[in-house]
Amino acid sequence: MKVLFGMPLRQTTGFMQSLLQLVGLDWTMPDFSTLCRRQRTLNVAIPYRGGAGPLNLLIDSTGIKSEGEGEWNARKHGGPKRRIWRKIHIGIDEETLEVRAVEVTGSNIGDAPILPDLL
Repeated sequence: MKVLFGMPLRQTTGFMQSLLQLVGLDWTMPDFSTLCRRQRTLNVAIPYRGGAGPLNLLIDSTGIKSEGEGEWNARKHGGPKRRIWRKIHIGIDEETLEVRAVEVTGSNIGDAPILPDLL
């Protein structure tokens, strides 16, 4: 549930306790410490719907501006800004529209050098 909904562990614990109460089950939920210790060795594989034929992978990239020390320093003390950009290269299954591959790189790398890693 944590991975599926992208929630922090404490929120997931409370969510599951609420679900158990709503459906009327008198099950005990492990506490946060137990779950935290167990999740280190738990491998979660989220299944995907495979297509019937060959995989047509659509590749694209988009930029994400992240605020680094340079921008914080410029805002506080004035001066030139140094913008930090990252690129996310995404491979999407054409049939199911599921994200099948992701790579994060610096802003100076295009799609072509990353293509073998995405495939």
